[in-house]
Amino acid sequence: MQDLDCYLVGGAVRDELLGRPSPDRDWVVVGATEAELLALDFMRVGKDFPVFLHPQTKEEYALARTERKRGQGHRGFAIDASPEVTLEQDLGRRDLTINAIAKDRTGQLIDPYNGLRDLSDRIFRHVSEAFTEDPLRVFRVARFAAQLPDFKVAEETQTLMRSMAVAGELQTLSAERVWQEFAKALGAPHPHRWFEVLGDCGGLAPWLEELQHLAAHRFYSGSSEQRFAQLPLSMAELEGLAKRLRIPKHYVQLAADRLLYGAVLSAYPWRASQAAELYHALTELQLLHDSARINRVMTLLRPDVVAKDDAVLKDIRQGLRAVQLPADHGMSGSAYGEALKQLRITWLHRYLAR
Repeated sequence: MQDLDCYLVGGAVRDELLGRPSPDRDWVVVGATEAELLALDFMRVGKDFPVFLHPQTKEEYALARTERKRGQGHRGFAIDASPEVTLEQDLGRRDLTINAIAKDRTGQLIDPYNGLRDLSDRIFRHVSEAFTEDPLRVFRVARFAAQLPDFKVAEETQTLMRSMAVAGELQTLSAERVWQEFAKALGAPHPHRWFEVLGDCGGLAPWLEELQHLAAHRFYSGSSEQRFAQLPLSMAELEGLAKRLRIPKHYVQLAADRLLYGAVLSAYPWRASQAAELYHALTELQLLHDSARINRVMTLLRPDVVAKDDAVLKDIRQGLRAVQLPADHGMSGSAYGEALKQLRITWLHRYLAR
């Protein structure tokens, strides 16, 4: 294992130099073959290019490689991962100079593309013209801006991003990859920067056309899911965006619940005059069966109520479930359902009046 020529690369080096925690540590192996790594009990996991998991640390190790464009999108590349590929060649295929810095086992930095200078100057700058070969990089730069808000996009990089958008390259991406970058940006410290950077290069259309005016939107603290749910969208816009990006159902449901029931739920403490409207919201949110869904909405709308573990919702749930029609009601079907509904609304009105 000690004979492998390995270098820590990419985000791990960048974040270490910025004093930020990094979730992943990626390594590049120079001068080796797949057979050599497999003989050392590495496990191959990469489908499109040779990436392996270390047998003990489970960190990712990739053979140094070059890429040559041969088709559209971010997967249309011919890969060369032969032992002759150098570290500098491998770093040269990366997106930004700040991600093209390597560190050897002794701690020495290898910086062939002046990434250290751009880190110091707080600049996102492309490594080479090969940047344009992968349209996903436009969204990655916007996501980096949301994570590192004091960085600016270099003018020449902005020009390349704009040309890629104009040429329709962004449309060749898969919905899943665009959504992944969007979701990460929503969970970043300053998600408004995602919209600023994409707006400046024309990258919001066609994937995010409903969100073209959100550079000044105020995002509150919360998870990626909660911030998505707070986007100023209509139901029609939410449905269009969700279908186009194939957004996970739990994201869409929370956003829809806010749009449909947010007005009455956020009016807590509720008045007796809201009993009918509140009952409709509570039943649609399945409070009588499971409190998980409404708790998610209330955490979004009224975290102060959730934080103090308010007993009102628990009382309402227990009270509504206890309300039943007399045994000799003699009704069935929709008549039974309507009578039970009115009885429960009456109970809720009385409870809220107290």
